[in-house]
Amino acid sequence: MTDLLLRDVRVENSPDPTDIRIRDGRITAIGGPDTSPATETLDGDGRIVLPGLVETHLHPDKALLDSVRPNPTGTLAGAISVTAELKAGFTHAGVRARAEQVLRMCVLNGTTTIRAHPDVDPVAGLTGLEVLHELRDAWADLVTLQTVAFPQEGILQAPDTHKLLRKALDAGADVIGGCTYAEKTLDDCKRHIDLVLDLAAEYGVPADMHADFADDTADPRFALAGYIAEQTAARGLSGRVALGHVTSLGGLPPAERRAVAAELAAAGVAVVSLPATDLFLGGRRDERAVRRGLTPVRDLWDAGVLLACSNNNIRNAFTPYGTGDLLETALLLARLAHLSGPADLHRVLRTVTHDAAKVAGLTDYGIHRGAPADLVILDTRDYDAILLDRPARTAVIKAGRIVARTTRTSDLTLAPTGALEA
Repeated sequence: MTDLLLRDVRVENSPDPTDIRIRDGRITAIGGPDTSPATETLDGDGRIVLPGLVETHLHPDKALLDSVRPNPTGTLAGAISVTAELKAGFTHAGVRARAEQVLRMCVLNGTTTIRAHPDVDPVAGLTGLEVLHELRDAWADLVTLQTVAFPQEGILQAPDTHKLLRKALDAGADVIGGCTYAEKTLDDCKRHIDLVLDLAAEYGVPADMHADFADDTADPRFALAGYIAEQTAARGLSGRVALGHVTSLGGLPPAERRAVAAELAAAGVAVVSLPATDLFLGGRRDERAVRRGLTPVRDLWDAGVLLACSNNNIRNAFTPYGTGDLLETALLLARLAHLSGPADLHRVLRTVTHDAAKVAGLTDYGIHRGAPADLVILDTRDYDAILLDRPARTAVIKAGRIVARTTRTSDLTLAPTGALEA
């Protein structure tokens, strides 16, 4: 008997409704109508079903701190400074409480996989990583968690961080992180990159680094995407390296910008745009014509770079906003990057679904027979309007079980004058 039968749903942009049968956490059949018995049946009434949303860059350990102490300057340096002070007072219970609140927000909004970046440094130690590993187990029925050992304070300028990163990987961190601009000199930034990629190769894990997070490349520490591409290729890590932010790339002249994008594509380095944070922190010194602070999406797409989009921070010194809704963030990316029309919006939707899944290394993602039944049913029948409307998540399904539901009803209580009769 089928564990869960989804009746009358439209698979992504398919024009015709169908039924989806799920057993033991996987999709066993797509087609219909299906009249065979099932333990549980959900009538989609023609609604669209997507594979579960994929959050590729999130900091649950630092979330929800803005109410404790906001960023007084609104700058990246200010955010790092405020957070460093708060980290000194982190407790296991406090980090867990805030992280669980964020996980709940994400799951309710249709996210079924999260790549989390807890800080690993002499101040925070391994507290964030340990909490996320606890939650990786505790929340396994609701969401898949990947952990990234992230050296926010740098490696060379923060003594013992390299040892802590090794301890994190030995403790089961899924990904090695980096913060390539967090060193005092250009040479140290390059050494930081080399150390991270060497650990990735040694431990056989992906690398996911914050890089080039500035308005322009006036400071060469924020112009290292090309170096990262070169070193990725040299180590044979194609398809296993991702970069978050990469906003200063947009400050290069078009020919130089496209050349770097081509290098990233050739090396198989992905980029994760973080528009909410980038917009909030970027352009802080601009008194007129304030820059958007955004990676050049169109150039990256044209070059063939794999691109994802993520929330990054939620309600802290880096980003004092956020609900955990990836569709909301994807729409923000579309607005900022001058993307419009069905073709563009379909592609932006992939930055939180199919393309994001590739960044996260999900090898059997999607809606097809044999795939894990990680799905989200949206309260809409209009695929082209998903980002525009951000419809309610009628049901969120993880490994074949409904783990969240949302019901939203809006009605006019008074008809306009002269309205035509139905």
